[in-house]
Amino acid sequence: MLSITDISIRIAGRLLIDEGSAQITPGSRVGFVGRNGVGKSTLFHALRGELPLETGSISIPPRWRIGSLAQEAPDGPPSLISVVLKADLERAALLEEAETATDPHRIAEIQTRLVDIDAHSAPSRAAAILSGLGFSTADQERSCSEFSGGWRMRVALAATLFSAPDLLLLDEPTNYLDLEGTLWLEDHLANYPRTVIVISHDRDLLDTSVDQILHLDRGKLVHYRGTYSAYEEFRANKEMLDAKNVKRQEAERARLQGFVDRFKAVASKARQAQSRMKMLERMKPINALVNQDVREIVFPAPEKILSPPILAVDNVSVGYDPAHPVLNKVTLRIDTADRIALLGSNGNGKSTLVKLLANKLAPFSGSITRAEKLSIAYFAQHQLDELVMDASPYDHVRKLMPDAHESKVRARVGSIGFSGKAGDTKVSSLSGGEKARLLLGLATFFGPNMIILDEPTNHLDIDSRAALAEAINEYPGAVIMVSHDRYLIEACADQLWIVADKTVTNFDGDLNDYRRIVMQQRGMRASSRDRAATGNNGQGNGRDKDKPSKPKEKKVPLKQRVADAEAEMTRINGIITKIDTALALPGLFKKDPKQAAQLSKARAGAESALARAEEQWLAASTLYDEANG
Repeated sequence: MLSITDISIRIAGRLLIDEGSAQITPGSRVGFVGRNGVGKSTLFHALRGELPLETGSISIPPRWRIGSLAQEAPDGPPSLISVVLKADLERAALLEEAETATDPHRIAEIQTRLVDIDAHSAPSRAAAILSGLGFSTADQERSCSEFSGGWRMRVALAATLFSAPDLLLLDEPTNYLDLEGTLWLEDHLANYPRTVIVISHDRDLLDTSVDQILHLDRGKLVHYRGTYSAYEEFRANKEMLDAKNVKRQEAERARLQGFVDRFKAVASKARQAQSRMKMLERMKPINALVNQDVREIVFPAPEKILSPPILAVDNVSVGYDPAHPVLNKVTLRIDTADRIALLGSNGNGKSTLVKLLANKLAPFSGSITRAEKLSIAYFAQHQLDELVMDASPYDHVRKLMPDAHESKVRARVGSIGFSGKAGDTKVSSLSGGEKARLLLGLATFFGPNMIILDEPTNHLDIDSRAALAEAINEYPGAVIMVSHDRYLIEACADQLWIVADKTVTNFDGDLNDYRRIVMQQRGMRASSRDRAATGNNGQGNGRDKDKPSKPKEKKVPLKQRVADAEAEMTRINGIITKIDTALALPGLFKKDPKQAAQLSKARAGAESALARAEEQWLAASTLYDEANG
């Protein structure tokens, strides 16, 4: 059991956790929630032993392995699959030792342990996780250095999941995922066989994947069994009950104080007055839940509502290389009040499409018709880096209102969420959520006719995401959104467009229908990766710029798979030879029947692994021959 007992943690003089306690049983799946900046990540540091406790203690079973997402993305020439496989440190060490071991006893121990940890099926398990997170079989053989930082963080997540620690700590794991990857992760965590604690502001993940909620609120840890929606309802009811109790207590305090004030100077009533004074001293104030209202998000309305369609795309091809367009023959229209969510795996062209719509990318062919005086606001996470770190929110707004009176500028700064001193805080000192709020306010500053939001919920807490959904629904213009947050899509979108197979199509269904399709496809890919390598499932045909493709991408990975399978067969044959040598020792079965049984078990496991390697070699060889025609 993981025991957190009366711990206090102070960072830079600020008390983040004040005598917090929680007991988490093995196998629990816990959603860790709380406002941004309250100390959730700090508790993770303490659980990993990276921070000292001011008071209290943390007790973790000594044999538990703790795993968490690496702070830096893997890089360099190793292939994705090799990076993930190396995350299982025990397996990697045993395989390395197996190459040089000569002592029959040690050979038996190594091979028996490899069978116990199912080491020979590790490549297929690693490939299934990478596939679930959006990597095709061809991608898995490519080096880490070929991928952008966001994609490499997915590899880091895959490695963490593959290592299957006894205590899995995940801090906002969906920030690097698309909706499809998020859906897969929800399912994976819901079936995780060990203990997991996940910091998340994703309502659907907290309702789908966890069975307990740990809430860090005003320095205290509140542990609740159930989903986030159930906990939210519990908190609302408790808040109402506490409010009633506070009023009742205040009335009782007033009554007692009134008696004391009236009779404390009356000799005959002095003893009774003194008794009531003691009652007042013993009456502890009720610690009512504080309703920490989040600032609303407001998108200014456009000055003029344009006649539909405000934007029409006809037979357009677009991308970064005219010879290899990311999207081809796209035809669509956007009307005044449309609410459209773009679906489809990362790398299929969603970002390319929104850049086209935002007029940041010119088409290779076809035509785009925009309404006269159409104004578009474009928000993307990478734009956070474009904020001036040494400037304040006030400075950013002042640039947009150079001739305005000071009071008007201050009022506008306040309207986007930075009232008073907050408006003069340097951007470098703002949290990720505050930076996102500032960027949203700046992007929509002049009342656009259409807003494009590319992953707007990253860094926003649950309440801020709800405020964003309300702002979208109140806004009278058109909204195009790309998001992995199901809550936001379900709350706002009335149309779903799928970006895949180099085109854009309307999806006739809801997100539940789409989820079933995604899980079916990713399940098929995990067991039928050979077909994915040939591109028959349509994945990887339309790649965005941050996921580079190479000439003859199909043949090179297939050739590598053939070579890898051959090397694996050679390695396993070497292991079988060593086991056979040990089994041939004179009198082994009589002198040490236990060791002989271990060796026999290890040989059976090695033979099964050899059979799988031969199947993989045969499949890869066949596909490679077909690819070469």
